Amino acid sequence: MLFAESGGRRLEAPRTTLDALLADPAALASTRQNLERRLAAGEGEPAADGGLLPPVLRPGKIVAIGLNYLDHCREFGTEPPTSPIVFPKLTSSLCGHGAAVRWNPEVTKEVDWEVELAVIVGRRLAHATPREAMAGVFGYTVLNDVTARDVQRAETQWLRAKGIDTFCPMGPVAVTADEVPDPQGLALRSRVNGTTMQDSTTFEMIFSVAELLAGLSRSFTLEPGDVLATGTPLGVGAFRDPPIFLQDGDVMEMEIEGIGVLRNRCSTEPTNEETT
Repeated sequence: MLFAESGGRRLEAPRTTLDALLADPAALASTRQNLERRLAAGEGEPAADGGLLPPVLRPGKIVAIGLNYLDHCREFGTEPPTSPIVFPKLTSSLCGHGAAVRWNPEVTKEVDWEVELAVIVGRRLAHATPREAMAGVFGYTVLNDVTARDVQRAETQWLRAKGIDTFCPMGPVAVTADEVPDPQGLALRSRVNGTTMQDSTTFEMIFSVAELLAGLSRSFTLEPGDVLATGTPLGVGAFRDPPIFLQDGDVMEMEIEGIGVLRNRCSTEPTNEETT
């Protein structure tokens, strides 16, 4: 079962994705076909930013995990962590499928992509076991953990590097948990201007979805609508030789098996010198 919002309005129901499905899953039984038809036809794109709103518009928390793929640790040149590296993504950084990812070159000149499986929490989780945690999953979507690498290097924590406005594209749809029987067996890829950059599977995760949710729930309560970004695999731009960073006009495509393709175009903002 899939859902997204388009052009500032819902495709099917007047409430959030999560509220609607928790209240009456059968009411959205036709959403997948309806949405796929509209996406294929290019319908529902607003004139300004285009595309769809993220599947969860106002998550209480976006919790992200760093260095959670063995292959990414190898390219990062570090030993796999013995416990999850946890950081927040700001809700103000959210944008949806088709929206522009924007940045000011005076803030960052080294913008990178990261395809990630995102987990949408559907039930309050506190001190949960792995089994309880998985039973509390509403569904999954694609997330692009866009990162300002120069800012990340310069600062001891990652909040600003990962929290710039529009640096958290999510979508194009949410897939309910019943459609993903094993979140540790999904192929995921990223492309920039049609060239494949990342090509891996969630089997490479160091800490599984169940382990992450259960472990986090022992420190803080996870609420319905919260989002967990589970990390990215090998193939980001910063660790290529030579490094590759995103440029104005580049098109990013983040794809996860069984969910879809999240597509966003890059756009740099005018600098102070250009506006004077």
